[in-house]
Amino acid sequence: MLNAVERKIEQFIVELDDKEVMGLYAKFPQGKRLRAKLILKIAGNGLSVVKTAAVVEMIHAASLLHDDVIDDAYTRRSKPSLNALYGNKTAIMLGDILYSKGFFELNNISSEVAKIVSNAVTQLSLGELKDVSLSKIFNTDKEIYLDMIYQKTASLIEASAGAAAVLAGKPKEAYMTYGRNLGMAFQMIDDLLDITSDAVTLGKPALHDFVEGKTTLPYIYLYEALEQEEQQKLASLHAKELSDTDQSWIKMKMEEHQILLKCYAQAKELIEEAVELMNSNGEEALSDIALEMIERDF
Repeated sequence: MLNAVERKIEQFIVELDDKEVMGLYAKFPQGKRLRAKLILKIAGNGLSVVKTAAVVEMIHAASLLHDDVIDDAYTRRSKPSLNALYGNKTAIMLGDILYSKGFFELNNISSEVAKIVSNAVTQLSLGELKDVSLSKIFNTDKEIYLDMIYQKTASLIEASAGAAAVLAGKPKEAYMTYGRNLGMAFQMIDDLLDITSDAVTLGKPALHDFVEGKTTLPYIYLYEALEQEEQQKLASLHAKELSDTDQSWIKMKMEEHQILLKCYAQAKELIEEAVELMNSNGEEALSDIALEMIERDF
């Protein structure tokens, strides 16, 4: 079924009738299509479902293009990012084109689906802005972090599940709760992988988030666990290039206080809640997608 989504995306790109856009999009690394898989698993493979999955993946790609510019990221999935190859302006404009085409196609699906997805894109953009603002400070407030990752990451996964439920005639609220939990857990695992994975696997340096000014959940929990003097040391390292000694100290303290296990347990709890909710709705098949969100290397 994913092949049908890929063909639909290609069709949408071809309809733009622009060779430069076609060439640029062809060089954008594809992900695992988790959002498309989720939509197809919930709603089947009808034309409206495939269109919705294609639009959501285009919107996701657009957000990543903008994200790479904002983060000055020069690799994506171990390949050069489009902003590294062609500059920030080109990457931003390609993102805008994908957003615009996606919104246009949403109008041909259903008004309710369009409202759900477009609202998520608004939330996504608000979350991106909040992420930029938070990178300027050493944030120790977990609730602020959770609000940001809901908007930036979970909102589109939540909308994917909700839109699919609408198309399938299933209870929207339950599926949106499921999608929200998946999205929150997905981002938490991403934040863990930034610390635990090597640079080759990540496609970027380890601890890159902290260097970029992002105080993710592991750092918030670590700060809470440290004594005052060590808290000051951790805060002083925020948004700075880390020496090997600094990296080793952070990882040592994470291990000493079992921070990574605590974060993983929180993500796993969200997944278990999501699976239980879907099982109660007779959707046992959705547990595999939920587990895929947290059992991954990148």
